[in-house]
Amino acid sequence: MPLKFVLRPNEKVIINGAVIGAGDRPGSFFLYNTANFLRGREVLKEEQIDCIEKKLYFVIQLIYIFPEDAVLNLQRFASILAETREARPDCREDLEEIERLVEARNHYRALKICRKMFKGGSETSPNAAEGAAENPAVDPAP
Repeated sequence: MPLKFVLRPNEKVIINGAVIGAGDRPGSFFLYNTANFLRGREVLKEEQIDCIEKKLYFVIQLIYIFPEDAVLNLQRFASILAETREARPDCREDLEEIERLVEARNHYRALKICRKMFKGGSETSPNAAEGAAENPAVDPAP
């Protein structure tokens, strides 16, 4: 079953490392195979990192979007995860789940849990001006 997603006017999406943008009208798209998929409103830019939780989100995002650099970014992930565990002992269970999901290569769900740890505790979009997207991991059957 394909994954349907809708892009808002002028919204961008990253699919397998390629940035795709919508025109001046909303558009519906379908993914018929497995793909790494992240909407622009879910993308965290490096200059937006202002806490350890966003630093963790950013490195998971890099692993997800750029699998060719996964070895280096997984090393960075382990280091940042250790820092986050020290800074946020209250999030022990979430951090264990994030680690398990990254090891299982379920990066989208790891990002979703990480978003919940951002300041305020609710699942907020990395780009706070826009709401969080409810996008299931992209793994539809061919």
